[in-house]
Amino acid sequence: MSLETRRSIFKGVSLNYEINNTEHHTKKLSKDQLIVRRGQPFTVKVELTQPFNPDLYPLTITAETGKYPSENLGTKSCFGIPDKIRRSPSAKAVWKVELEKRSYPLTGSLNLTITPPADAPVGKYNLTARYRNEETLLATLVVLFNPWCPDDSVSLSDEAQRQEYVMNEHGIIYSGSENYIRSVPWDFGQFEEDMVKICLKILDVNPKHLANAANDVSARCNPIYVSRVVSAMINSNDDCGVVEGRWSAPYSGGNEPTHWSGSYPILKRWYDINCQSVKYGQCWVFAGVMCSVMRLLGIPCRVITNFQSAHDNNKNLTIDVYHADYGVREKETRDSIWNFHVWLECWMTRTDLAKDGKYDGWQVVDPTPQEKSDSVYCCGPAPVKAILDGETDLKYDVPFVFAEVNADCVDWLCKADGTMTKMLSDTKSVGQNISTKAVGSNTRLDITDKYKYKEGTEKERTVFKYALSRNNEKRDNDGTTNSTNGTSPGGVVTRPKIYMQFKEVSKPKDGEDVSLKLVLNSESHTARPVSINISVQAMRYNGSPVENIQSEVKEETLLPGKDLSIPILVPFLVYHKHMVHSDSMKISAVVTDKLEPKNVYLAVNDVILLDPPISITTPSLARVNQSTTAEVVFMNPVNKTLTDCTLTISGSGIVDGEQKCILPDLKPSHRFRVTFFLLPKKTGKKTLLADFDCSSFRDLKCTCIVNVQP
Repeated sequence: MSLETRRSIFKGVSLNYEINNTEHHTKKLSKDQLIVRRGQPFTVKVELTQPFNPDLYPLTITAETGKYPSENLGTKSCFGIPDKIRRSPSAKAVWKVELEKRSYPLTGSLNLTITPPADAPVGKYNLTARYRNEETLLATLVVLFNPWCPDDSVSLSDEAQRQEYVMNEHGIIYSGSENYIRSVPWDFGQFEEDMVKICLKILDVNPKHLANAANDVSARCNPIYVSRVVSAMINSNDDCGVVEGRWSAPYSGGNEPTHWSGSYPILKRWYDINCQSVKYGQCWVFAGVMCSVMRLLGIPCRVITNFQSAHDNNKNLTIDVYHADYGVREKETRDSIWNFHVWLECWMTRTDLAKDGKYDGWQVVDPTPQEKSDSVYCCGPAPVKAILDGETDLKYDVPFVFAEVNADCVDWLCKADGTMTKMLSDTKSVGQNISTKAVGSNTRLDITDKYKYKEGTEKERTVFKYALSRNNEKRDNDGTTNSTNGTSPGGVVTRPKIYMQFKEVSKPKDGEDVSLKLVLNSESHTARPVSINISVQAMRYNGSPVENIQSEVKEETLLPGKDLSIPILVPFLVYHKHMVHSDSMKISAVVTDKLEPKNVYLAVNDVILLDPPISITTPSLARVNQSTTAEVVFMNPVNKTLTDCTLTISGSGIVDGEQKCILPDLKPSHRFRVTFFLLPKKTGKKTLLADFDCSSFRDLKCTCIVNVQP
């Protein structure tokens, strides 16, 4: 007697990758993996070997995510046709399914429309089906946040903004200083190969998941929670985070932060070396990498740069800056003013703060490890609206961000005898030209008015005082004290008798002498003899000094009603060795009125050197999977041979990771032309980036657009 193998009820499953991923805006991520967004239906075709009779035998489907799926935690959902499933009264995140009209139950051909709820935890799911007594795996899929869904807490109504803040793989990060704003290209690469696996791995190795996996996976329904987790995981201070920060040389065992041009090479390396931190990053690297992760997960995100950014360590909304008696900045202190600082804004609702939507919208999230938040190096989400109105008692980390854009700055002169003189109390300089890339173009959008009321207005001072009072109340409740180091926040600038201003003679260019002039005038009716201490320092962008470049002392007489112009020249041969690993040149002038020696005046100018030109070009048209070329050209502009020359190109969809080329030494006035061969993998307008590094110039960058056709 022969035994006949029992025939399976389930004959086949079609996941309609092309249609589903296109409708869910995930086609760029994968052609052979189902990646959907919550709150939006997707279709699955199930073929049975027998007729489908739901009245006799219901079809039950189960969606599960995480190691410990639970209905009460929203990580497991049972639903079916008909949906007569008995659920726990406290079941969360319930999925649903409908049988489409174009199904043919009598032949067992079922077209199902399945909808994950708009509050489902994001992540990897298993979808299983049971019919009669047989169960099968329908799909392994990934569920992401959905800014296209009105019911999702990251819903964003404007399509142009969705294309920019979720779908755009290329961007610009602003750096430099308030008077020398640089546009630095950045390749987010959120649709590159393995990015889904990489970003989900970041969630799975975070300390909260390791401590309580069930609760962590459940909390992934909330963009507030996810943004805090990712903020902590991008830096390596508390965990096996993606990027290790370093703010000074040497950068042994890794790359200088300025080397990086995009997120994908960093994220891929972290994933490939078993979640060990990649060396090294600074604020724009942390922000660029996190922006890629958030856009991949479906949370609208943009990169923000704040110029003259305060780091208020003691939370008194005052930054004290100390100068030696010849004008140079004293050694690094915990309070500081950064030339610029880069963070992110993420779009989400904040019903935890107000039910009327007052604090919904853009939230500051900052992955750069500066201060701890709830014992972890992360920051935010802090509602931009709360920052604007000084609501410093609201979650998360509003006081710290408010200080970054609003703190008052007090400059002190530290004399050789140990005494200190207050030179300047400035309520206006912090928080300048807050910038982000505009939607749909590469122009700079100034959003300063979203963070602070106009400087010098009564409203701005009222908000400052309100923020300080709310912050003090919070600190009192925390059992801490508010030390002001003897300064008075919100102090009014006294009317000076001597006015000073730096003016450019020519644009400061790296490789050329820097020429400026200091212009002084006085409202006094008498001639005033003055002592002028002029110092030039190499600085890091975070406000810490590197080295003194030069200094000089001049004795002059300031005549009434006349400008006094003091020329300042910083030769290339003097500054270049100090500036290779520095970010800016701080030129300070301390002027002492000899008639009234207690009157000391300060003028400061942060100079950002313009890079010498470098170019990259490609043919006007390229095609997928067909070889094409790119040419990089650079001429040595200085009267010395450039050594240790390295050229790197990158670009999502065109270059797999990075291509690096070691070049021979380059003599003065000589040029190189380097040709790279490319094999584009994806269609559309792609950005190709080149980075040149050598003994005298650090990470010169250029870009070009490559139009890739099918």
